[in-house]
Amino acid sequence: MSTSTPVSSASSAAAVRPRPRSALGKTFQSLSTYNFRLFFIGQLISNTGNQLTNVALILFVLKLGHSGLAVGALAACQFGPLVALSAWAGAFADRSDKRRMLLVTQGLEMAQSVTLAVLAFLPHPSLALLYALAILGGVLLAFDNPLRRSFVPEMVSKDDLPNAVVLYSTIVALSQVSGPALAGALIATVGFGWCFALDAVTYLAVITCLVMMRERELYRQPPRARTGREVREGLRYVVSVPRLWISFAMFALIGVFTFNLRVALPLLVTGPLHGGDVAFTALYATLSCGAVIGTLVVAHRRLVELRHAVTGAFALGCAMLLLSFMPSVPAAVPVAFFLGAASMVYMTASTTIAQVGTRSDMHGRVLALQTALIGGAALVGGPIVGHLADLAGGRAPIAIGGVVCLAAAGLGELGRRRFSRADSAAS
Repeated sequence: MSTSTPVSSASSAAAVRPRPRSALGKTFQSLSTYNFRLFFIGQLISNTGNQLTNVALILFVLKLGHSGLAVGALAACQFGPLVALSAWAGAFADRSDKRRMLLVTQGLEMAQSVTLAVLAFLPHPSLALLYALAILGGVLLAFDNPLRRSFVPEMVSKDDLPNAVVLYSTIVALSQVSGPALAGALIATVGFGWCFALDAVTYLAVITCLVMMRERELYRQPPRARTGREVREGLRYVVSVPRLWISFAMFALIGVFTFNLRVALPLLVTGPLHGGDVAFTALYATLSCGAVIGTLVVAHRRLVELRHAVTGAFALGCAMLLLSFMPSVPAAVPVAFFLGAASMVYMTASTTIAQVGTRSDMHGRVLALQTALIGGAALVGGPIVGHLADLAGGRAPIAIGGVVCLAAAGLGELGRRRFSRADSAAS
């Protein structure tokens, strides 16, 4: 399979395609590209299944383990492999045929979901086996994530790339609405096993869309030869670009204490707010609805600079503090919506900085380092947040996360002002 881009087909297609003028067309402009449209559809379906499994697995472990620490340990199992493997997986992505390798990783993840379903249907499922499958999922995600994210620039023109990256974040937000809603309905009616079984079926959609892509229209980069120094080169590159290391440093703080909502939120709902599984999935879906609005605002307004990440972090900190004082699930609903919007403005700006503001030959490594940072935050923060909730109650992790987020926003703004000129020079 050729790895060079047939410029005459891909670039000419971009040249003749009229630029969108309406507000709606501007927001969704990258979906006019056939390959990215297929990718968007497949990933939206598959990510809905992923979110379905994520929520079901959290509640399943909470049911079997009966503690916040058990849920925190699950997060560590899921994200630990990201820390250990992501840097090397990013170097692998930079020298791979991303479409072919995605077919492999997606197929293996489908097999993992099938295994989870079989285990959940057993009368006495083993918590240790659930943790083992979570570790396997983390290994697969370590390779799949940089492949998927670095594949986006190969599907769209350079002009459409910022919009495509933001719309990719919209996929996650949309799936966080439908996934938890499905999880709540299935858990309440037919049980946990069918959640994992349905997730396995959704992988067929993304595999089909990958197969249907027009290979000649991909904007491929020539593969880099293996040097043995890829990881070090990636680290040096991040350190040399202020907007990258500032955004990474902000996430190191925010990720540990604020973005462990998958651990903190169910403990808040089932503890101080006196809700159950259905209340948690409803509140999670509300949060995700806010996230969808946040991504659409970012897509339309192009809020993809470091200053937008700082603003999003500040809003996220305020929302977290407000949520920690809510007396009931109904009262928390509007705050959760605001929290979802703020979190996605922050997260989308941060991830877009890593994709759009990065040299093409460094895409896989920079994105993998960001993935490792996300995994490291969950690995360290998940057990901390879970244990903190056990000791001080479900409100404590939410409140502390808000304070840390505000501190990170302040430090990020100081760094942005101090290194703005150096950042422009590095670009």
